[in-house]
Amino acid sequence: MENQDFLPLRRAILAGLGALALTGIAGFPAFAQGAKRLALRAVARKTRLKADLPESPVSLLESNGQSASLRLRQGEEFQVSLTSELSSLSAWNLIGFDGLNTIEPLTVVKPAASGATTDLTIPLRQAGTFLLDGRLLDGLAPVTPLIVEDSKPATDRDEVLLIEDWRLMPDGRAIAPGTDPKDAITVYTANRQPSLDLKLRPNERLRLRIINACQRMPIGLKIDSLELRVMAIDSQPAEPFVARDGQLVLAPGSRTDVFIDAPQAGTSAITLFDGSGPRKIGQIAITGDALRPAPLPPASALPSSHLPAQIDLKNATRIELQLDGKAPWIAPSDFTANAAPAFQIKRGRAAVIALTNKDTKPIVFRLHGHHFRLLDRLDDGWKPFWLDTLLLTGGQTQRIAFLAEHSGQWLMESTGIDWVSLRFVRHYSVS
Repeated sequence: MENQDFLPLRRAILAGLGALALTGIAGFPAFAQGAKRLALRAVARKTRLKADLPESPVSLLESNGQSASLRLRQGEEFQVSLTSELSSLSAWNLIGFDGLNTIEPLTVVKPAASGATTDLTIPLRQAGTFLLDGRLLDGLAPVTPLIVEDSKPATDRDEVLLIEDWRLMPDGRAIAPGTDPKDAITVYTANRQPSLDLKLRPNERLRLRIINACQRMPIGLKIDSLELRVMAIDSQPAEPFVARDGQLVLAPGSRTDVFIDAPQAGTSAITLFDGSGPRKIGQIAITGDALRPAPLPPASALPSSHLPAQIDLKNATRIELQLDGKAPWIAPSDFTANAAPAFQIKRGRAAVIALTNKDTKPIVFRLHGHHFRLLDRLDDGWKPFWLDTLLLTGGQTQRIAFLAEHSGQWLMESTGIDWVSLRFVRHYSVS
């Protein structure tokens, strides 16, 4: 099935980004697979983000002196100790996990000073593509994928594409979002490299986990001449559909998993669009002998997660929430857990939130603790996928619905898409 409404605001975003072209690719090293305990350190290192600029000091997560990309198995319990050697406070956000209130930043886990260690225990009940993001308080802190593999992999290959954006000064120094970029240039990296390529064999099936780790920028991606079957969005299985013309649109922080069945020999460019023109960030080359005599049949849906098949909206608690960056929205650094929540809801009750972007420019909204459905305009249905991140154009109102299954105090984030925009937070309560 081809879902013409894939991702909210698709048409508006595509119109703003221009004609799409390609999406980056390449595999992170499979580090710490099968590990249940890991000690990570956030450190500053120098790397070349653009060929004609000096090396840039950037932060990353290391374990035993090696760059850490986390790949674990569903059903494990992941115990991780995070120690920051950076000068700023650290707050670790596990994007995509529902119901883990013991690891919720700010409301439960307090920010840690430089040199302090944050211990997190994460039961990996759900397979999917997640993000360990330290940038809630410090825009230059590390971010890394956290991949939880299915107990029975459905593809021959499994690769991650992490896309980040940078604002670099002529000396190579990266500046943090929320500050004026002035003379900085915009640079995109794919898995922390300027360009990454991937080789497949004919009739090989690839799972490509695409993560928009850009802090402010929605991006368009296109992989030429290949069929992209969307299998999961924002860490949750979706009803499979083919991305129209090989195009994807991802809000900042969004994740989309696609299956690609390699045809006969050829090369497909990977292009990123951000509204300033196409940027080639890699390619997929299909070469060599066929992996199997014929292509595999179309993939069926991934195993369903814990989320309900239906949400009863008839008796839902209805909430109106303005995304305007004004009080009581506050900067994450000013957050206090004893502040009044934006709303309170009883556990087990459905919530319908009318989100209104009061600004003239797009705003990204993220809900912690629960995934939500994007409702149709008449409340007579919803899109066939779950989200935790939503992009709203200027002046737009969208309605979302979720079942409040998980008790606790949960954050909500609201951020404009301009580099100078600040991040704001509030919280909600489920009891």
